[in-house]
Amino acid sequence: MNNFFSLKNKVAVITGSSRGIGKGIAFRFSELGAKIIVSSRKIDACEKVVKEITYAGGLASAFECNISNKNSCQELITFAQKKYGKIDILVCNAASNPYYGDLADIPDESFEKIMNNNVKSNLWLCKNVIPHLKKNKSGSIIIVSSIAGLQGVENLGAYSISKTADIGLIRSLAVELGKYNITVNGLCPGIIKTDFAKALWENPDILKDVESYAPLKRIGTTDEVAGAAILLASKPGSFITGQVITMDGGITIAGRG
Repeated sequence: MNNFFSLKNKVAVITGSSRGIGKGIAFRFSELGAKIIVSSRKIDACEKVVKEITYAGGLASAFECNISNKNSCQELITFAQKKYGKIDILVCNAASNPYYGDLADIPDESFEKIMNNNVKSNLWLCKNVIPHLKKNKSGSIIIVSSIAGLQGVENLGAYSISKTADIGLIRSLAVELGKYNITVNGLCPGIIKTDFAKALWENPDILKDVESYAPLKRIGTTDEVAGAAILLASKPGSFITGQVITMDGGITIAGRG
């Protein structure tokens, strides 16, 4: 069955992959044969993941990338191309949320940072990778959005806006790139047990609410996001484009997030 979802000899660039969802995707892609570029703002953390992947029999390289910097995004793609000679998959996973509270009170600089890191950086990365994917006449771009992009969210309004914008970016790029056999899709996780979402799942009130209301009665794991990413990056998912896959234990279809 692994051959059906094989990523053998594919080169995958994954932002924010030194921990959490990005790290989970990097490990699972590697197990299926992909060569991985592990990237985040902290090169030491990236190199640690590379060692773990290598120890498990995979092939990976580390690159320090601050997604808020346009040149850094360009350098990441250039590094991947030079290192492995091609790029097949881009996973835009890195994001930030420096503000928690009402939109009526958000400082301009916080809103700009969220939109820059969560939306503009993804466009920068895509713009740099697209020429390489066009040369391949195939490729997969996966942007990690959120269920916050599917609905309004109290105290996370700016983050919600950015993740909704990512869905618009996914759809528009899919329309533009389909003729080149390049697919563009998104992932919309709910609360996943990662450091990024720690403030949510460590809050007993929020956790109890999710566990009582979600049809599956629990939060998710990084593997449950990585599984959807594998589908979208592999041949079985090659007829899927412009879509988002939601993994949230069913909470959005139950009417809450």
